[in-house]
Amino acid sequence: MITAVRYRLEYAVVVGLRALVRVLPRRITLALIRALGGLLHRLHRARHETGDANLRAAFPERTASERHAILRASFVQLVRHLVDLLAFDGRLPEGLLPLVAIDGAAHVERAMAKGRGVMYFAGHYGSWELQIMAHALRFEPIVIVARPLDNPLLDRLMQSIRTRVGTTVLPRQGAMRGLLRALRDGRSVGMMIDQHISDRSALDVPFFGRSAATTTAIAMLALRFGAPVIPIVAVPLPDGRYRLEYEPPVEPPAPDDPDPVRTYTERCTERLEARIRRDPGPWLWMHRRWR
Repeated sequence: MITAVRYRLEYAVVVGLRALVRVLPRRITLALIRALGGLLHRLHRARHETGDANLRAAFPERTASERHAILRASFVQLVRHLVDLLAFDGRLPEGLLPLVAIDGAAHVERAMAKGRGVMYFAGHYGSWELQIMAHALRFEPIVIVARPLDNPLLDRLMQSIRTRVGTTVLPRQGAMRGLLRALRDGRSVGMMIDQHISDRSALDVPFFGRSAATTTAIAMLALRFGAPVIPIVAVPLPDGRYRLEYEPPVEPPAPDDPDPVRTYTERCTERLEARIRRDPGPWLWMHRRWR
């Protein structure tokens, strides 16, 4: 009973926020995001401690004030990610694409021309949900894997947002079958590479100098179908827009590589780490990547 009431209250807050940010001018929305992000940074002590510990391990050379600034930026970007998802959902398609600059479109076009499907991977960096929406509008809808939200009301809302642009969402359980079918049909798929994976298919690979349990699905599918693997991030810009960055495809392992799945997985992880190192603020430092 208590849980059901909490779910309804959470849903009411989100729906109310969605209605508000859809009518507010963008500059006011950005100011609200900064205020809410700063407040969350100060009040959410557990996540603050997790983020600070992760930053100390990843950047031991950084000063305490530098780590503090990165973590605050991470909280602000998390709020911006959630608010913009709600705001931009009501601006499809004409109102969204002008707010997203595309960098690296040629990589996507060349990969798609091969006709073997394309694998995109991302991390919890910038606006990972927005990049799915913008990609579908600019190129083609993709197939993704996502864990259902605990709140079923919010989960239905999220599903409606994701699928409105044609995205196919697969639950984690049994997802491999759906991904195989999609690539066999020449469709493209997207996966996250910075989530802790606890099943037997995971590999421990280095990420910021520490071992992290990482999905091998990207590597195994790419090797099986010969699909190009392209890193993608939606970078937040100070003026309220985003830049959707597509990097060159990850170099596949050599034919005589003794452990091609590990090599491919490590190369993908290295790409994400390099992007985060260039600008660490937009990454979700508060989540428990290392366990």
